[in-house]
Amino acid sequence: MSYYFSKSLDMPFAAAIEHVTRKLAGKGFGILTRIDVEHTMKVKLGVDFKPYMILGTCNPHFAWRALQAEDKIGAMLPCNVIVTEFAPGKVEVAAIDPMAAMGAIGNPKLAATAKDVRLLLQETIEEL
Repeated sequence: MSYYFSKSLDMPFAAAIEHVTRKLAGKGFGILTRIDVEHTMKVKLGVDFKPYMILGTCNPHFAWRALQAEDKIGAMLPCNVIVTEFAPGKVEVAAIDPMAAMGAIGNPKLAATAKDVRLLLQETIEEL
């Protein structure tokens, strides 16, 4: 079982981040965090890395359902979506598969919520 789903896009890195953010918003997801991995690696380790942004996404409705089913699930939230540039003007967008992340917990209510979130994230990636 793969732990993510992804799609490649032909667009500049910054434009891809904005495009992904708009598509996620259209499915009820907000961006809680933005981690610029390229910048962090340069500042903290002095190494060069490709453009790589981690978007910590959250759909409050589903987060609430998950927290009601399993109060420690916050350790696995938010759902991460990454945007990375693999060549100039070429990016890959990948999203965590919530079923893979939360499936091992064995809580049927949580699994149902993870399945719903999975569908929305898959739709978002497919529609990019």
